[in-house]
Amino acid sequence: MPKKAPGGSETVELLEYLFGPGERDEHTAPHLVAAWDPDLPCPARAPGRMTLAGLALLLDAPVEALRGPRPAEHVWHVSVRNHAGDRTLSDAEWAEVAAAMVHAAGIAEHGDVHACRWGVERHADDHIHIAATLARQDGRHPRVRGDIPNMHTAARAFEARWGLTPMSPLDRTARRRPATGEAEKAARRGLAETARESLQRTVRTAAALAQGDADFLDRLRDAGLRVRERHGDDGTLVGYSVALPGDRADRGSRPVWFAGSTLAYDLSLPRVRERFTPHVAPADWALAEHRIREASVLLGRAGQADGAGDVAALGDLLAVAAEHSPALVRDRVRAAADAFEQAARAPGARSPPPDASPTDALAEQVGPSGPGPGAEARPPSPLGAVPAEDG
Repeated sequence: MPKKAPGGSETVELLEYLFGPGERDEHTAPHLVAAWDPDLPCPARAPGRMTLAGLALLLDAPVEALRGPRPAEHVWHVSVRNHAGDRTLSDAEWAEVAAAMVHAAGIAEHGDVHACRWGVERHADDHIHIAATLARQDGRHPRVRGDIPNMHTAARAFEARWGLTPMSPLDRTARRRPATGEAEKAARRGLAETARESLQRTVRTAAALAQGDADFLDRLRDAGLRVRERHGDDGTLVGYSVALPGDRADRGSRPVWFAGSTLAYDLSLPRVRERFTPHVAPADWALAEHRIREASVLLGRAGQADGAGDVAALGDLLAVAAEHSPALVRDRVRAAADAFEQAARAPGARSPPPDASPTDALAEQVGPSGPGPGAEARPPSPLGAVPAEDG
């Protein structure tokens, strides 16, 4: 799985760490696996021909020749790791993986002789480190955008080809984990969680309950957060940031602000606004009612006790969902949830005939030709997931 690692502005410092013993002597036989120049000597295996300082100078040479301003942090660093249960890949296989990764990331596309310079270091069986400098050899800046998602796509091709453990899908809505410094700061202050985690929970709650921009911002302030709005040239709200009271940086001179998108991908203002307009229409709730009633019939006729606790919990969830359904269909969904709860009760001594099946039970309940006289017609549908109200 590709993972962005800390880069920086000092190439030689990164190389010294990668080729060194590690923080706890965990690096084993570090060596160069591949590079932009296939004939490049390995500093660990041929120190007389190439030193770490010399390799750093070669990597940095295009940065020194850039046309225009240089990037503040020109070192690009990514680690690629296998699952613990996968077989050990050879150096040649890791070199092939690395070439595909720098191609996917836009660092060095296949056949581009003027691409960025890069090198691959290995000091463990299960992973490699790719280091590159963000300057093309023709003096231009590279276009590195969406590098991690693109590398994830490339990694899946190798997983399928070599039978490796598939990695979990890249979650663009997941919350962002606190940095090490944030965790250490919370520990020093005796807090149970970091400021980022507290803000994530509070902002997500406000987003779930808000009905519009003003309501959302008011809920944040009512929860005790500091709120900073960002407006466009026309005065419209285009973003927001939040801070915890008392959480300050630079010796207490300024609050520590977090933009919504830095808390979690789905807490950016555009994603929060999507919650204001439910995507579940009344027709979806009507279909949900129909499927709940079908499930009720099957449960009531089958009379199975296994998993009764889980079924009861589902009944509770349906009851809560019914209370939050649109007024137009609330009574119908509430009645369907009540029917499900009754059918979901764990049976006593009664058991179904040995030759009966849930399908037979449903057919007996509704009759051979559909619902009885006066019953509301419902579209036939297989049992499936019950639509849930967004937000």
